[in-house]
Amino acid sequence: MPTNNNTQIKELLELTFKEQASDLHLSVGHPPIIRISGGLVPLIKKKTLTGKDTDAFAKDLMTEESYQRFLAEKEVDFSYDLEGKARFRVNIFFQRGSISLAFRLIPSEIPTLEELSLPPILHEFTRAHQGFVLLTGPSSHGKSTTLASLINEINNQRADHIITIEDPIEYVFKDNRSVVDQREVYQDTSSFARALKSTFRQDPDVIMVGEMRDPETMATAITAAETGHLVFATLHTNSASQTIHRIVDSFPPEQQSQIRAQLSGSLLGVVSQRLIPRIRGGLVPACEVMLSNPAIANLIRENKIHEIPMVIETSAETGMISLNRALALLVKQKEISLENALSYSLNPIELRMMVKR
Repeated sequence: MPTNNNTQIKELLELTFKEQASDLHLSVGHPPIIRISGGLVPLIKKKTLTGKDTDAFAKDLMTEESYQRFLAEKEVDFSYDLEGKARFRVNIFFQRGSISLAFRLIPSEIPTLEELSLPPILHEFTRAHQGFVLLTGPSSHGKSTTLASLINEINNQRADHIITIEDPIEYVFKDNRSVVDQREVYQDTSSFARALKSTFRQDPDVIMVGEMRDPETMATAITAAETGHLVFATLHTNSASQTIHRIVDSFPPEQQSQIRAQLSGSLLGVVSQRLIPRIRGGLVPACEVMLSNPAIANLIRENKIHEIPMVIETSAETGMISLNRALALLVKQKEISLENALSYSLNPIELRMMVKR
């Protein structure tokens, strides 16, 4: 018999889905709040939540075992299925001694790259059979959706064995031409690193790592890409060059030369993504796309990573895209405002000059 708390949560998630909001926030001292087109919208007709409310919601969503682990660790991630209509990634955490809940909507259908308005050059990554592809960008800027779109394209076009390692599982893949095994950290495996090491005994063609959180996971992912697998992973970084720095700097100085050498040989590309508010409503992606070529590989190997942005900027004819070029194009197409473009640019002065050309 569903509890009243469970009924309330379902009603709020139904509303989130109906309003095409990306997130739902339940926090003490506020009414429920949804995020639409990047902005927070309080549901002012709903009552202000108390600590008793949010604690009851948390207990209702978790098993007793999960709830006790949450109390010990002070935060927990898991996914929630809304009666087959949509899935939500759920994070429950403490703030100032009370419990808050954050829900992220995961649509039931996996969109294509075209539906996401992503650069066509990204299709090239799904045609590769070996190498390392990194999806990067700030939190909540569409990395997981882009990653799911790439994996599903492979699922629909190739007879491969795909293994995903996620925390939690977000999009659920339906086997098409491929066999897709999805493993959830804590439920199906104890850690990203352990699951990734185990894949070497599971005969995968394609491996998707939801997030690279530690040097052990990074090193194993790079080795997998070197040894005949196509590996996709995400990182919370803001550009291709920053991504390379983050990976290399995660290792002790005596290992960094080896990691740069491995990356230079295995990296296929880095996509750094932002979701920008559209003038007509909604969000539109702006992507920096770095494709590995001999020049990029040499810069990584020789530790001249700071020169990568110049190579990206001067290699548009090969499919590379700088973030400023993507932003400038969206401004010229009247998709986004110059003000928003400047706020997301890593080099606003250069962007102003590009828009004026």
